[in-house]
Amino acid sequence: MTDYLKLAAEVGEIARKAGAAIMAIYETEDFGVEMKSDDSPLTKADKAANDVIVAGLEALEFQAPIVSEEGKELSYATRSQFTRHWLVDPLDGTKEFIKRNGDFTVNIALIEAGKAILGVVYTPVANELFYSAPGQGAFEVLTEGGEPKKIQAASFTLQDSNLRIVASASHLNQATKDFMDKFDQPQIVQRGSSLKIMELARGNAHLYPRLAPTMEWDTAAAHAILLEAGGKMVDDGTGKEMRYNKENLLNPHFIGYGAVQEELLSC
Repeated sequence: MTDYLKLAAEVGEIARKAGAAIMAIYETEDFGVEMKSDDSPLTKADKAANDVIVAGLEALEFQAPIVSEEGKELSYATRSQFTRHWLVDPLDGTKEFIKRNGDFTVNIALIEAGKAILGVVYTPVANELFYSAPGQGAFEVLTEGGEPKKIQAASFTLQDSNLRIVASASHLNQATKDFMDKFDQPQIVQRGSSLKIMELARGNAHLYPRLAPTMEWDTAAAHAILLEAGGKMVDDGTGKEMRYNKENLLNPHFIGYGAVQEELLSC
């Protein structure tokens, strides 16, 4: 039987090594920026981190196929045969990396039967590690070698005043504004990359409406952590928990939330 908590710690060390590879490039003047076919940026750091993660995961005793944003694209015919697989974003928040604002992460998730069951999120600049294991909780390690501390999503109701809603300045579209208008004096919390979801898992925010495009590798690791912290991430159209390894790896618009005491149907 797999010891998922031990596995999460091992993957956390892989994420730290990938973070070190990212930081080695972050401290130089040449990021080697190029544009991908979808007009999103790619840097030397994305590639370096991907190489570290793939080598690290392949060296584990626990074996599963790897799907990575920066890896070889796999057909759905191939992916649909997976009972489990790693889902990787070696550098989530490449735009933040290029801006040098520190809000970028390494994301590694384990997917089983369409569900994110184990997650690792590492923030290289802050040297903060978050991870989860199924049925065993979510944790943060704020210093290398430090003791893991259990994290818990904040408990609230939708009628509460001053709810903290995570939003990105670059994605504050009309749909997001309309969502926020449903609440009494909401407070905006701005973070980059999957750190938005970590704000929910840590209890620092209550809601995260993402009514703009994301990919599966952008959210899976943080989603797994949020679930273990007592929160949820639901498809905005169906109200059902987000699923992974779909034929199209584009996520639906979704709402992430902490330990809400009622369903989001009224939203």
